[in-house]
Amino acid sequence: MKVAALYDVHGMVRPLDVVIADVERERVDAVVFGGNLLFGPFPRETVGLARSVEDAHVRGNCEREPDDGDRPPLGDDHRRWSRELPLTASIDGVLYCHAAPTNDMPLTTAATPDDVVAALFAGIDEDTVVIGHTHHQLDRRVGALRVINAGSLGMPYEDEVTACWALLVDGVPSFSFRRTGFDVDRAVAEIRASGWPLADEFVAENLLTPVSRADAIAQLERRRAA
Repeated sequence: MKVAALYDVHGMVRPLDVVIADVERERVDAVVFGGNLLFGPFPRETVGLARSVEDAHVRGNCEREPDDGDRPPLGDDHRRWSRELPLTASIDGVLYCHAAPTNDMPLTTAATPDDVVAALFAGIDEDTVVIGHTHHQLDRRVGALRVINAGSLGMPYEDEVTACWALLVDGVPSFSFRRTGFDVDRAVAEIRASGWPLADEFVAENLLTPVSRADAIAQLERRRAA
């Protein structure tokens, strides 16, 4: 079974559209949207496109508490749908959640201590869990547990402006991180014209300059340990 894991889109409909085309070419059996479709320039369009792919969705923190900038353009139907999403989905022996099975906020990075990682995912039935939330791809093993972060489609912390996702085959014996390029100049122009209050800040921090993976991990670890 081939499963595409798409996480942390953050209202970026342009890269999502390109990745969905990639996913279709892969002829996957299932697509899992791992939360945080929201908090970005095009929430309504992003949720509408994600909902058109009738596979599994799990809730992220941005769906639980939509940002003020998401509420008016999102619409009541999309807002209700996003809040009612489950925290987890289990497919082909793999658990999918946004950050942890019972909480959409814990931070797991490439540098998080093993004992912290083990405690976050203690008690799950699956040996492999796929997460997002910290926007960088990782593959961690702690004893029998394997934790994979699929990366972020819309706001990657990877030293590169690209759309990051993951492809899992047969419950992970075959697994790969994917990166799909998109028309960054077009995305910048569309966001600047969107009227989103955070457009200029978002463009400057995420599209004009790649986010440093090392710096992001260091900042996330400081926040986690605080």
